[in-house]
Amino acid sequence: MSGAPSGEPFQPLGDDDPAVVGGYRLAAVLGAGGMGKVYLSFTPGGRPVALKVIRSEFSQDPEFRRRFQREVQSAQRVQGLYTAPVIDFDTDGARPWLATAYVPGPSLAEAVSTYGALPLRSVLLLTVGAAEALHVIHAAGIVHRDLKPANVLLAPDGPRVIDFGIARAADNTALTGTGVSVGTPSFMAPEQAAGGTVTPATDIFALGQIAAYAAIGAPAYGGGPSHAVLYRIVHEEPDLSRLPSELRPLVARCLSREPAERPALTEVIDLCHGLSTDPLRQGGDWLPQTLAGSLTARQHLPEPVRTPPPALPTPTAYSPQPPPPGGVDPYAPTGFGPASAPTQTAPGRPGTAPAGPGFPPAPPPVVSGQQNWAPPPPPRRKKNRGLVIAGAVAAAVIGLAVINALLPDGSGKDGSGKDNAKQPTAGSSGGASGGKRPDPQPAEYKGIDLTENYFVMLADNPPRPTSKDGNPGFSSKGDVFYQPRVLNVVERDEIGTGNGKLVLLQSGQQGSLDTCRSETRYSESIRLDQLSDGSQLCVLSDAGHIAVATYRGKSGANDPSKYITLDLTIWRNAEDPQKKG
Repeated sequence: MSGAPSGEPFQPLGDDDPAVVGGYRLAAVLGAGGMGKVYLSFTPGGRPVALKVIRSEFSQDPEFRRRFQREVQSAQRVQGLYTAPVIDFDTDGARPWLATAYVPGPSLAEAVSTYGALPLRSVLLLTVGAAEALHVIHAAGIVHRDLKPANVLLAPDGPRVIDFGIARAADNTALTGTGVSVGTPSFMAPEQAAGGTVTPATDIFALGQIAAYAAIGAPAYGGGPSHAVLYRIVHEEPDLSRLPSELRPLVARCLSREPAERPALTEVIDLCHGLSTDPLRQGGDWLPQTLAGSLTARQHLPEPVRTPPPALPTPTAYSPQPPPPGGVDPYAPTGFGPASAPTQTAPGRPGTAPAGPGFPPAPPPVVSGQQNWAPPPPPRRKKNRGLVIAGAVAAAVIGLAVINALLPDGSGKDGSGKDNAKQPTAGSSGGASGGKRPDPQPAEYKGIDLTENYFVMLADNPPRPTSKDGNPGFSSKGDVFYQPRVLNVVERDEIGTGNGKLVLLQSGQQGSLDTCRSETRYSESIRLDQLSDGSQLCVLSDAGHIAVATYRGKSGANDPSKYITLDLTIWRNAEDPQKKG
């Protein structure tokens, strides 16, 4: 999915484009690609975002949805200076989408197509910026897999790498054999083209391709049919004769067919600095003047289109002033959009303002382009104020007498002598006084050895590691589980939850019930390499239980089984259960 199409940077919305996605009001079309369409929108604070809506064909594939959710959550951890960070997403809706920071610049593909090859200094700055971006992406356990000119944007202050890891969600799904193209053959590595193992070295091959494309204005392996390009990538050497002589050794090493022979990213950066006569510093002069001047148009952003609301009906004879409309603005924001305050229907997800105390009743909807308002009723005849008050007092006295007769006496027994006093439950508010219910007493469990692919439930007393159906294997229903995972061929161990939220406490924070209740830095998994002996994390289960898990280390290399050790302090029924659905 590219950041912008060729030609004008902002295209108007078409008839088949939605007006609002996930509460974001769309302003223009930025581009389209194999996986979906990209729109311009804004956050409530006015910051522009690129909102990417996935194609319906992918949306109908459950395996794609599962992978897409995992990859987007991984991409949220990437916060490099040369990337466009993911700021919001929805993987469960009818059309999955994600929003990233908007980059006011063309893609490398568009820039080369319009202005031709870049000068050597621009190529070097492009290469070191993209290499630094890949370094941050790989550190998050992600392999980009689809680094190509359309996924490198040229901002005024340096390049930005986008769409890292997202292409993996489409690999090996039902769509890969139906003619839907996701990758770009001209920029694949040999092992990728041959269906082999993809590693971080795969991205270094693509980085060499990016440098060559920027310097000569064409792919290093030429064009033509996809199968012909892939054959040359796997079996032949690239034609680097048109490259500046200074770049040839670096690009040739990046394009080695053997992944082990390609340089590390730090080495790529050092070699680029060695090739430049001046220090490589990103800034407003990193691009040629003709290209830099074209960026101005991308900084004048269009606003979301608002169609004027329909005219109000003519006032009636008994309504001397125009009555206020009872309908709603069909273009008013419905949630997390630029002209509305964010309102919540579920934690972390924008929606419509709720009804209830402090909120006005919902207005009637707009029907057939008319505002559905009703004229005020004719004025009523005034009643005798004294009689009304006297009647209300009498009714109140009678009502209190009836209620007192029906209530049990202070002993909690009715006329039959049966004890009817209600004890406050875990979900009650603490009795008739309406006060806050008392906090549950903590239960402590030391030295729980949690084997890989096993989980514990906080409600169990004591919490015993178990597995799905009694067989070794991972279950997403666990409150706390330990699982080794492979993400884009990068293996890492994680503590996770399939039934709630986790919060890794910072140094200096003391794990307690109040701390866990106040924290909002939620996650569904935490890597073991983020933990040391004594690290604490909060576990907030959907069933209402809260725990502080203290990490005590993992099994040694010589242990016959692989496990981690946890101390658990559990407050059961500390909160109301989360409603599902």
